[in-house]
Amino acid sequence: MRREYPKAPIPGVAAIVLDDDQVLLVRRGREPAKGRWSLPGGVIELGERAVEAVVREVFEETGVEVEPIRVVAIYEPIVRDEEGRVKFHYVLLEYLCRPLRGEPKPSSDVLDARWFRLEELADIDISPGTRHLILRVAEEYLGRGL
Repeated sequence: MRREYPKAPIPGVAAIVLDDDQVLLVRRGREPAKGRWSLPGGVIELGERAVEAVVREVFEETGVEVEPIRVVAIYEPIVRDEEGRVKFHYVLLEYLCRPLRGEPKPSSDVLDARWFRLEELADIDISPGTRHLILRVAEEYLGRGL
């Protein structure tokens, strides 16, 4: 499946992995958002359920095993090129997850993987929408507002 200039939207998953006042993030190694901090996640494989994909993707990107709790958002990023053609189009199920075991270590797909305290999110290169979503979910599900 072509990710760049796809023929149809690509289904995927992302994980908001919260551990007390910390969230697990990865620095993207590929476009879109190359070099930015982001939620771990990726494309759902043929024959794979979304909940299985989020567990697999988090482990592949970070080495951390997680337990998905529930879908907390649907994100539909569409990136167009200079001519207005759709360069990237994903439909992502965003899962709240709890960590089970493992320490973050980046895979070949990501430049870095680590825990950030929620108050650090204002100081890192992360999209405002992702920052807002993490803080909303932390407040709603953990009672941690900032």
